[in-house]
Amino acid sequence: MRTSKYGRRRRTVVRLAACSAALTLLLTGCSGGSSSSAGGRVTLSFTWWGNDDRALRTNKAVALFEKKHPGVKVRTSTAGYEAYVQKLATQAAGGDLPDVAQLDYRQISQYAGSGTLLDLGPYMKDGTLRTAEFDKSLLRTGVYDSTQVALPMGQGTTGFTYDSKIFAKAGVPKPKPGWTWDDWADAGRKITALGLKGPDGRAFTGLTDIGVNEDIFEDWLRGHGKQLYSGERQLGFTAKDLTAFWTFCDRLRREKVVSQAKDTAQLGGAIDESPMGRRLAATDFTWDSPYLGYPPLLGDQIRFAPVPTTAGRAGQYFKPTMLVGVGAHSAHPKQAAELVDFLLNDPEAGKILGVNRSAPPNQAIAKSISKDLKGPDKEVYDYERRVAAYGVDAPPKAPPRGDVALQVAFTRCYQQVIYERQSPARAAAEFLSEARRELR
Repeated sequence: MRTSKYGRRRRTVVRLAACSAALTLLLTGCSGGSSSSAGGRVTLSFTWWGNDDRALRTNKAVALFEKKHPGVKVRTSTAGYEAYVQKLATQAAGGDLPDVAQLDYRQISQYAGSGTLLDLGPYMKDGTLRTAEFDKSLLRTGVYDSTQVALPMGQGTTGFTYDSKIFAKAGVPKPKPGWTWDDWADAGRKITALGLKGPDGRAFTGLTDIGVNEDIFEDWLRGHGKQLYSGERQLGFTAKDLTAFWTFCDRLRREKVVSQAKDTAQLGGAIDESPMGRRLAATDFTWDSPYLGYPPLLGDQIRFAPVPTTAGRAGQYFKPTMLVGVGAHSAHPKQAAELVDFLLNDPEAGKILGVNRSAPPNQAIAKSISKDLKGPDKEVYDYERRVAAYGVDAPPKAPPRGDVALQVAFTRCYQQVIYERQSPARAAAEFLSEARRELR
């Protein structure tokens, strides 16, 4: 699931607690590091972030790879998103990126631009990496400076998690592709008018405040025919565009239709920290893969709705939920590429991995495993089919290297609005000024 600080709560479905970390160590048996050879046997390092289910599935797939490639041993390592990103950045700075690493969409420019990711083109050309079953626009998201440096591990898109029982109680119809931002706001007003209370006795709101989230702004912006970036060093929108978005959000806040400022400011990396996860709101913006964490927490009445449109135009798009790349200094790039190909294209591996990283990028495998999907997993798969049928634009290229810093700035500037320290217009002007400096 583009991803932001807020988006990381979408990707990291459940935080890894101490017992979870112990389980991961038991499953992996070691940590990441450089590849090696001993006695003619190749050892690769492979790292990723995610929850326990992803660790179980991925290690099982790796074991199958080792069985089919008896000359290769794979050392695996996993962690929660925040710890993972920090460790990977440290490894990259030291020129010691793992042989195979799971990457976020926003990390591609950062690592490829510093020369720490391997050019995968030669391995695609000689057939080691097969991409014939991949959507071409999705494949392009792993390209940096005309070089394929990563491949998508899953295809996902955005949406709104919502409580269907509360929607029905408020007389709000089931959201469908094509519903508008005004429809979304009106749904929030009707739900808030019910006068429900959260577990702590505070008012229950119809909506979570979306102004804090750059990903939602991008969907809103694309629905208006614009883009977040128009080039490696240039924004694709104006201060007027951002002012309009934040004014829309702030108006709903002043109406008390969205989450309170202190709850919005606390948004972090876990579902149970969000206003909806704490039973203080009826909706939450997320990506389709992390949506799978909501029903177990909140109940089977939780559903997933498309992102609202503007004049019928959908701003959401399909992006890689995450990508996988090979370290530029791997001592065994061929075997590393073989591991990547196996994870993405082997039918047995596809069944093991399922939709934990959302729909597999190999469309034949995605279609095959869809026959056995049930519950929320099937809902996510069907949701993507409905969104595709409605029509979405091709995904943009990976964001520029300054994007990660701008995510933080986006959140910080909007917090000035919700605490009424700045107007939407002044906060927007401040953000654009900082963005231009960061992208220079």
